Amino acid sequence: MMVTKVTFGGSIMEELANKRCKECEGGVPPLEEEELLKLIPHLDENWEVVNGHHLERKWDFPDFITALQFTNKVGEICEEEGHHADIELGWGRVKVLIWTHKIDGLTESDFILAAKLDRI
Repeated sequence: MMVTKVTFGGSIMEELANKRCKECEGGVPPLEEEELLKLIPHLDENWEVVNGHHLERKWDFPDFITALQFTNKVGEICEEEGHHADIELGWGRVKVLIWTHKIDGLTESDFILAAKLDRI
């Protein structure tokens, strides 16, 4: 499922980014499409919800070292939040995929982490 979204503004994105990720212990259902539609406007327009399963975003950089520095910042935020993204690093590019592995789907914490990465 590809979710279409409307972008609101920085203040709404900041509201989500100021929250903390919550540890998922499993046993909760992934977010439904209606809930995804409420959260996606809180993120940068370059994030996509892919098949209702995960968030994905790509960044481009002028060289490998800049992409690596960005990747390290992503890793620091993931560690601080205790919520870890899948990161693909290549020359001049970084792709991040986020979902809650214990439930194999999306939770609010995934959107919180994405909003924090938008701040980089």
